[in-house]
Amino acid sequence: MAKNAPTPARDAHDVRDARETDPLAALGVLPGVPEAVESVRKAVDAVYGHRVMRRRSAEVTSEAALRGARASAALAGADWPLEEVRRRSDFSADDQARTVGAALRVTAEAGLLLDVWRRSPVQALARLHLVAAAGSAGQETVGRPRLAGESVAEPLTGMERIGLPDAAEVAARLEGLAALLLDGSSAPALVVAAVVHGELLTLRAFGSCNGLVARAAQRIVLVGAGLDPKSICPAEVGLAELGRAEYLGALESYASGTPQGMAAWIAHCGRALELGVRESVAVCEALQRGAA
Repeated sequence: MAKNAPTPARDAHDVRDARETDPLAALGVLPGVPEAVESVRKAVDAVYGHRVMRRRSAEVTSEAALRGARASAALAGADWPLEEVRRRSDFSADDQARTVGAALRVTAEAGLLLDVWRRSPVQALARLHLVAAAGSAGQETVGRPRLAGESVAEPLTGMERIGLPDAAEVAARLEGLAALLLDGSSAPALVVAAVVHGELLTLRAFGSCNGLVARAAQRIVLVGAGLDPKSICPAEVGLAELGRAEYLGALESYASGTPQGMAAWIAHCGRALELGVRESVAVCEALQRGAA
């Protein structure tokens, strides 16, 4: 929201000071980012103001979780129709079914972890991975960041173009990310959520399910920061709609570490969130017509 957006730095000295005291806030004033933040805020405000939300917000939340989980699974290579996800009860038949089951579990778990996230983001991430990877092979690696020499299974085609940090770098960057989150930031929720999402997916901190975990962590940030307190804006839907190739391209921009790249990633996450909002507006309209 504009009134909460950081004031643009006047010169290089101001930018340097902002980076030193609040690195996330410095990202919030990159070219194009304030506009993305404002656009997202307007979209979110509109869906929260929908008349259906006054009486049936729990139904919208439930539907947003289902659609978000389906989309997150699609990004992980299991692109099932929504009605198939809704119909199925057994998610153990094959790799795609297990991916959809993992997405459903981790999305549900994200809604329970806000208090843990506020105390210990790394502990919350470990729990998300434990839930996502339950029942998979290599259980000794589940629920903890990978160690030296351990491999990573990442279904997003093209991720090999983004260098895989070693285990020592993963540990250091996770610690740094957690410290930033615990210190707090004046950065808009979109910026913080995008950085958490991009950092986790770039690091591939776990041996598997990194995309599912990263997208669930973004959901927790958006809820905890108050942008989407009822979790009705499934950004995963927008990411899937924009496509895996565009997702990977934006992530490569983030991984570059340049101001332009970071701004491009944040803008991509903003567009995805707006598309997720549009999905929930459609749900509200269907509920109002009695069609859902």
